[in-house]
Amino acid sequence: MIIESIGPALVVSIPLFSALLILFFGNKIKPNQRESITIIASIIVAAIVFSMVSEVKDGNEYVTTLWNIVDGISLKLKTDAAGMVFACIASGLWILTSIYSIGYVRGHNENNQTGYFAAFATCIGSALGIALAANLITFFIFYEMLTLATYPLVAHYRDQKARFSGRKYLAYTLISGQLFFAAIVWVYANYGTTEFIAGGFIEVGSMSKNLMCILFFMMLVGGAVKAGVMPLHGWLPSAMVAPTPVSALLHAVAVVKAGAFCVLRVVCYVFGPKAALWCGGAEILSWFAIATIILSSLVAIRQDNLKARLAFSTLGQLSYIILGISILSVYSLTGAIYHIVAHAFLKITLFMAAGAIFVHTHLSEISTMKGIVKRMPITCTAFGVASLGIAGLPLMAGFVSKFNIIEGAFLNSKPIGIAVLVAAALLALTYLIPVVQIFFGKGLSKKSHNLQVDSLCHSEALDASWSMVIPLVVTVVISIILGIAPNAGLNLYDLAIKAAVSITGEGGIFLAG
Repeated sequence: MIIESIGPALVVSIPLFSALLILFFGNKIKPNQRESITIIASIIVAAIVFSMVSEVKDGNEYVTTLWNIVDGISLKLKTDAAGMVFACIASGLWILTSIYSIGYVRGHNENNQTGYFAAFATCIGSALGIALAANLITFFIFYEMLTLATYPLVAHYRDQKARFSGRKYLAYTLISGQLFFAAIVWVYANYGTTEFIAGGFIEVGSMSKNLMCILFFMMLVGGAVKAGVMPLHGWLPSAMVAPTPVSALLHAVAVVKAGAFCVLRVVCYVFGPKAALWCGGAEILSWFAIATIILSSLVAIRQDNLKARLAFSTLGQLSYIILGISILSVYSLTGAIYHIVAHAFLKITLFMAAGAIFVHTHLSEISTMKGIVKRMPITCTAFGVASLGIAGLPLMAGFVSKFNIIEGAFLNSKPIGIAVLVAAALLALTYLIPVVQIFFGKGLSKKSHNLQVDSLCHSEALDASWSMVIPLVVTVVISIILGIAPNAGLNLYDLAIKAAVSITGEGGIFLAG
């Protein structure tokens, strides 16, 4: 049932309005007031999103039509099951990242805090617009808004390195975005619609296989770039020059998740499983995902900078989602959609821990962090637990999503997919567990001794500030709860199942119900 409601419009407009409010008052208001605007807006948005989950789970959709442009093209928002999963994650984590950002920017004495919080809110509003977009035109508008709003965050420090990274990010994302837009025009010219329909609206045989495959990848390139699919990933490691909360935003909340979600929308709501398989696009996409999973994991092992190691980890983990989508079974799609949830909580814990370590100790290289657990026991423990979750340890959210993807690969006779997923889990342990061992190691390495002693002397506090520690503790606890009871709270696992069933038209027995 369609429910005409202003709810979806409020979800998108409140973050954008809060960004304008922060910019308008600028330095005229105190930091506490500026931060209060962010926190209040994030809580209101999350409350509205969460209030709509029950109806969506029951098969209803909230719809807001903003503007009918011409026949078949409108700016419209709706709350289907897949979009609600993404919206719940983006809105819920905005609260935690806002609290964390307060501790980070104050602890690190960041400049341009007004621009930082305004751009951050705009990114969240754009991500929510992407989640709730009812068609390709609305999706594209918010997708490009996210690109532009992220630039000042990547280039936050305004030095040569930051500006270069920002320009590199824009080059990758804007060029791919134009290919995406050209493909949208092609779709509308041929099919007269841009609406997202579960199972897709492009019919098998409506154009030649070669042409359909070209259209498939023209549409996908925009999502593949933001999702960091190799070899289109070059912007992502460079973007690690940004402040750690921005890295968390890029990797766990908005940008790369928007890329993966773009792939989901194109493959499953524009082409549909039949057309994606018929033109051969899904098979090619799966090989790109497999290559990214393995290669990014091997590169991650060699990184000494903690944020760089986590960045390459993200490339592989996001390609789990791409692989699950490309397998196109009800199980693999459920796992792919639920991995948006699992990865968000686990990866944001890792990045927030890295940021807390940097603010509290000024250390960024793994080799300089030996024995740091003595000064930061809570942060290091949370990092260790999240590392096991990323590898897919049972009773963690990552296990639920990966189990479903593997089940889908098994039922669809994809043994290579199964082997890659198992190998990737072992590789994740290989590049993350040594970090935990260094944290919990005894004594200080010679390389780190002087730097660590000097940096730790500035604070006698045990662990980072409460505004940094509490969010990362909350996220790691939630990842455990969702591993034990995947439907705890907002029933996100059921929403993932509902979305997968609507796409494939199939049912099944799942890990949890």
